[in-house]
Amino acid sequence: MSDLVKPAHKKELFGHPVGLYVLFFTEMWERFSYYGMRALLTLYMTAQTLENDPQSGLGWTKTEALALYGWYTMLVYLMSIPGGFIADRLIGQKKAVTIGAILLTAGHGVLAIDAIWAYYTGLGLVILGVGMLKPNISTMVGGLYKQNDIRRDKGFSIFYVGINLGSFTASLSVGLVAAIYGWHYGFGLAGIGMLLGLIVYLYGQRFLIHVGNEPTVEEKSSDVSLATLFSQLFKSPLQLGIVVVLLVLSLYAGFTFEGPDNWGYGILFIVLSLVTGLMMMIYKNLNGQVEKDRYVVLLLSLLMVLVFWGCFEQMGGLMNLYAEEKTNRMFMGWEVPAAWFQGANAGFIILFAVLVANFWAKRKLKGKEASSLFKMAVGVIIMGVGFVYMVFASLQYEANGSSAMYWLVLAYLFHTLGELCLSPVSLSFFTKLAPVRYMALMMGVYWAATGLGNKVAGIIGESSVKAGELKVFGGLFIFAVLFGLLVILLLKPLKRLTHGAEDKETVVQDDETEGFELADH
Repeated sequence: MSDLVKPAHKKELFGHPVGLYVLFFTEMWERFSYYGMRALLTLYMTAQTLENDPQSGLGWTKTEALALYGWYTMLVYLMSIPGGFIADRLIGQKKAVTIGAILLTAGHGVLAIDAIWAYYTGLGLVILGVGMLKPNISTMVGGLYKQNDIRRDKGFSIFYVGINLGSFTASLSVGLVAAIYGWHYGFGLAGIGMLLGLIVYLYGQRFLIHVGNEPTVEEKSSDVSLATLFSQLFKSPLQLGIVVVLLVLSLYAGFTFEGPDNWGYGILFIVLSLVTGLMMMIYKNLNGQVEKDRYVVLLLSLLMVLVFWGCFEQMGGLMNLYAEEKTNRMFMGWEVPAAWFQGANAGFIILFAVLVANFWAKRKLKGKEASSLFKMAVGVIIMGVGFVYMVFASLQYEANGSSAMYWLVLAYLFHTLGELCLSPVSLSFFTKLAPVRYMALMMGVYWAATGLGNKVAGIIGESSVKAGELKVFGGLFIFAVLFGLLVILLLKPLKRLTHGAEDKETVVQDDETEGFELADH
């Protein structure tokens, strides 16, 4: 069949389906909008309120700003769960991505309006938009290729380059526009980026007609029902008792927790109580000791994910404010915008992703320890070491009244190297251990753990107001390194509990996928 008569969705460009490049640019502009806005978020909230000044912010305290930042980043990830469920069970990934892109465009557009109602409304729309788009566009990339197509890995590599390019260019351009013209122009530029992404996606629909369509009746019936799992909870007195106690404590927290968002924490604890009950029922329904042992290791990997993001996400919160307030950003007579430092993460990913992936591949070929648990633990340790440079920055600030930019750059470098060791590996490891019939539910739990880690990051950032940055950065360094070392000490018994889940793996040369599978947390 010649190209003249070949269906649009079967046409290729540079050896890959044209649909891949449609999704590439859609995701690139989506990440441009998200990371561009994220770079400004805490800076805008803590900026002084000034009359008729484009640099006027909300004038919030650091505690208030970091608290909202934590809630916001947590909800972005938690909304991926209903977003994926709606696509899988109701409308398909293609329509879900369209809805998500429209919500994001509207959200960023509203954020460009200088009014407090617009700020909250815009953030809400962005949360809903990312929840609909984020979990579904990656699924569509996989759907472009047949099950055993050897091009699939390279396709994901290309796709993840788009994520990093969007993040990197956003931090530079949006940050510069906000510094020169004002916050809302920066928010507006992020919205223009998302609008371009929406236009690309709608224009390219003819190349995506065979992926992301509405699920069939058979596909809907194959999913595990949440209602079924929770109904079984009422038949298990011990598990039901544990959940009831947790729910009572959650309600108590809602009434007694000090602070303006006490019921926010109460609702969060209620959700965590229900998730605990769900996890217990899954464990009870597993078949055999092998599945149960692997499930235990899977829960530990979730804990590592939570710890990692709880520390790492200081980047967009506390460290972002530190760059603004306490870092000497003068370079050759020009002040570097604080938001530019947020681009360091994506830039380092582009530079070091393949090198890190090749390091682990060569280590595995030599027969040295390169299991997923080991990589994840090393990732936590490397990320923790990055906070040493923030300790040095804090000491320099106490001595001189400001600290050098290179401390932040070095911290971001180590955080990124740790990210490349943990994040692409953790998601892959999760799919190896999770019971197949509960895979969709467990992937939701994975994103929930990521979101909870983001909220923990906000809480830690809030503590710096009383404890000071030096104690917080030092504490994060000590805790992360000790936690990673503890996992390494327990490595042998933990690997036994996986029952050889990774023993038959081989290293494929010239495979770049793992290195790029991260920019997007």
